[in-house]
Amino acid sequence: MATDNDQEKTEEPTAKREEDARKKGDIARSKELNTVVVLMVGSVMIWMTGERIMKGMWRVMEEAFTIERSTLFDPLASINSLQFAMQEALMFVAPFLAAMVVAALAAPIAMGGWSFSAEAFAPKASKMNPLEGFKRMFAMRSLIELVKSLLKFGLILGIMALLVDIYLREFIYLSQLPLENALLRASDVMTLSFVILCSSLLLVVAIDVPFSLWEYKKKLKMTLQEVKDEMKQTEGRPEVKGKIRQLQQEMSQGRMLEAVPQADVIVTNPTHFAVALKYEEGGSDAPIVVAKGADLIAAKIRNIAVGNGVTLVSAPPLARALFFTTEIDQEVPKGLYLAVAQVLAYVYQLRIATQKRWKKPVAPSDISIPDEYKKYTNNTD
Repeated sequence: MATDNDQEKTEEPTAKREEDARKKGDIARSKELNTVVVLMVGSVMIWMTGERIMKGMWRVMEEAFTIERSTLFDPLASINSLQFAMQEALMFVAPFLAAMVVAALAAPIAMGGWSFSAEAFAPKASKMNPLEGFKRMFAMRSLIELVKSLLKFGLILGIMALLVDIYLREFIYLSQLPLENALLRASDVMTLSFVILCSSLLLVVAIDVPFSLWEYKKKLKMTLQEVKDEMKQTEGRPEVKGKIRQLQQEMSQGRMLEAVPQADVIVTNPTHFAVALKYEEGGSDAPIVVAKGADLIAAKIRNIAVGNGVTLVSAPPLARALFFTTEIDQEVPKGLYLAVAQVLAYVYQLRIATQKRWKKPVAPSDISIPDEYKKYTNNTD
């Protein structure tokens, strides 16, 4: 007998499967994307604010290293100088730090969205098992990560060699410039080189992001049996749904049978079908079907009617026509008004005769129904 492990995972993950994985903290992630976004934002911010930071740091160092004679004998001078230096430095690097924080948060959201799962923080025995760790070292994922690391190393090494070849003479020339100018020019060259290096990693990201998405989808793929089992869990097992429908029908029948004692008449077939009618003057325009049933339910309706003194009238064509063309709490069709009126007239005459002890009227035997309803009366008891 085939098991889930024997089956190939050929089915796309369902929405529930993806949601369950997200709750466990298992979402699509690309480490390369996170790293490159942070590096790119950092390099661009350094490029935009580098000169301002360098000039500010130069001014801070001038202030810190310039000591007046009057401050030599002040015990708080060094503390004040340090406080000033820290405040000034923080003012210069605050935009850079803020941009880095935003980049560190935005990069994961860009792929897979934001997710926080307590289950991801829970300790797992498999992660502490040395054998499992040994298996992960030689798993396909580890081999892929090793190949990516070697490719990144080779790419960065090649770009660095190219940059050194381009800027080597300029760095040698910096030794001939004043210190401040040399530092500013060196920072420009290093910043531009850093931007170029980070940009080169976009090639790695362009490969890693689609691969990570494909790998994540592949991991979540399901077997056909898993899809069927999930549908059963989501929609309910057939036997449970059947039991629920049965209980609902029983409850509906119970409410219907409770209305039988208030009916004016029960039209029968005379055994297979029974339809309970009620008419209130000043209420609805036509009689209402308060209960109906076939076979066992019809027998219950007749028994309740007899026990509560509700009149039974045997009119097979009318009973069948009412049963097949009406619903509970629905008015009788206009085409059956005349036939139903004959039945109700007999019931009212029977009530008056019973009250006044007159001779009971004869039940109507010539109740006719329109031709369009005769298709329901082909089979009679």
